[in-house]
Amino acid sequence: MRGTHRRALGRSRGGFTSKLHCLADALGRPLAFHLTVGEAADCKAFDALIGLPERTPDALLADKGYDSDAIRADLAEQKIVAVIPGKSNRRVKIEHDRALYKQRNRIERMFGHLKINRAIATRYDQLANSFLGMVHIATARYWLKFVHAA
Repeated sequence: MRGTHRRALGRSRGGFTSKLHCLADALGRPLAFHLTVGEAADCKAFDALIGLPERTPDALLADKGYDSDAIRADLAEQKIVAVIPGKSNRRVKIEHDRALYKQRNRIERMFGHLKINRAIATRYDQLANSFLGMVHIATARYWLKFVHAA
């Protein structure tokens, strides 16, 4: 693999960038990451992340980027409640559990904690593997606060 595939960098409005997608548990603790190029749609990361947990979740909380009929159909087939607000250009509005959707802020806070590390916030590493390595180190540090010493 050469060039932009190894780097997972793509052009977006802000220049060359990438997107970090995360699968997290109910407490907002990261379980898995998927890196895509900057211009890729969020829903492209769904297939890579949804099959990872050992136990099927009861609900999937995601932002508008994951609003697609294919994702909703896949979640319904797996008996997972889709808590995804509809995009503004949807013809038929889809309701979601607003109270449960407020729990998604845990994931945003987790990303904030990871971005305390400047190497993650500004993407210093050119290669995708190096960047994901830094993300995994930061994730290990984040998980330490949930581990209780005996």
